[in-house]
Amino acid sequence: MLSYGAPCTGDPSRVAARYAAALALPGSSLVGQRVTLPVDLASSLGFGIDADGTFHYRMLFNDVAEGWSWQPQVRPGEADYYRWKFFPLGSVVDERPSYVQEEKIGEPQRTEVQWRYDHFLAFDNAYAFYRHREDDETGFVVPLPAGIGGTRAISVHAVATLVEPPLSESTTFWKAIYSRPVDFTLKKRYFVGRLEALVICAADAAGGGAEEVARILPLPADAGGENAQQERTQR
Repeated sequence: MLSYGAPCTGDPSRVAARYAAALALPGSSLVGQRVTLPVDLASSLGFGIDADGTFHYRMLFNDVAEGWSWQPQVRPGEADYYRWKFFPLGSVVDERPSYVQEEKIGEPQRTEVQWRYDHFLAFDNAYAFYRHREDDETGFVVPLPAGIGGTRAISVHAVATLVEPPLSESTTFWKAIYSRPVDFTLKKRYFVGRLEALVICAADAAGGGAEEVARILPLPADAGGENAQQERTQR
């Protein structure tokens, strides 16, 4: 229900509906499900194709800052303060009915009401895929076949298995003020899982559907991976 087929077949515009569908199900029925989620590259500041054709998704600032991700007891250099990393999956803005109020006495003012839903995949096994380093370049890296990073459109899809709890949500509200007459509610919605693979896809040369061109799997333990059976493959 959540996977919508193989990687390379979805796009971020469908993620909100998929989260809503998951929210309607018992959480226990979601645990252990494998999901394929398209990463929103427009919101991915660390994404790029290097000059030599290498796919690079930098993760230094992709930390989940929710309370359930904090590890205040860890020592610097041994582990991250934020346990969970994220991939952005897209946002939806809901413009709700406006109303008139007086933020400044005697000056009626129309106040807009806006809700934004940001969607993410949260995962805590990033260092199974790359070494734990404190630098701007740390993240997912794989060379692409020749010509892929040029005129062909790239998309990225995360394959993960949902864990307990499989979904999480936080809400932040900013009240309108006179200089910014908008009541703004931000909801951050997370699929929570264990990352299994990162799939890189490219639109074919004829402009049709996308095809898989590379797949990043966990590293072998002796190559710096911190978790289980691991390898890196490329097609």
